Amino acid sequence: MGLLECCARCLIGAPFASLVATGLCFFGVALFCGCGHEALTGTEQLIETYFSKNYQDYEFLMDVIHGFQYFIYGTAAFFFLYGALLLAEGFYTTGAVRQIFGDYRTTICGKGLSATFVGITYVLTIVWLLVFACSAVPVYIYFNTWTTCQSIANPTKTSASIGTLCADARMYGVLPWNAFPGKVCGSNLLSICKTSEFQMTFHLFIAAFVGAAATLVSLLTFIIAATYNFAVLRLMGRGTKF
Repeated sequence: MGLLECCARCLIGAPFASLVATGLCFFGVALFCGCGHEALTGTEQLIETYFSKNYQDYEFLMDVIHGFQYFIYGTAAFFFLYGALLLAEGFYTTGAVRQIFGDYRTTICGKGLSATFVGITYVLTIVWLLVFACSAVPVYIYFNTWTTCQSIANPTKTSASIGTLCADARMYGVLPWNAFPGKVCGSNLLSICKTSEFQMTFHLFIAAFVGAAATLVSLLTFIIAATYNFAVLRLMGRGTKF
């Protein structure tokens, strides 16, 4: 067999779905983890600077933020490892590999491994749906704050008094109700929205949300690919070797 023919057979049997899903997974996880970590750090600075003067008011929030940051570290390491495993599993169940071994014959261990990947990926997808929903919450909060700032900057577009337009961190559960001041109103809020810290944190949360969405799509693609691989081994096998 010539080199070109060998390369052509390998390309025909390449697991393109797994390749696309792996690339999308790596991109999404990197975007979610990197931007999410920096966005949480920016939120911590905004709370400390503008919304509370007493550390005890936001001590619990800081613990939560630091916990999420550690969760991000673990998420990045796990998904990069698991994505590589799924990609390897996709390669070993392609037509190119099966042609090299001569048939669809596989072992009980191989079938069980493919079924295990299907189950684990399904559970991860359900869990990641919750992460995806949680990543939308800070985007919603920052978007509401940004919308309020737009109303303050253009008073003719709203009938409310500028002084009554506020961003209250307490109403979102970010700070306890006894936190002082807990909210910022009017021109003070507008000045916060114009700072680079607010703008950067807002855009970082949007990027993290996009990364979470990309990771979710990659997991769904992995489910389809892993299920197909298992079906090939299960239904198209001509025998089983122990």
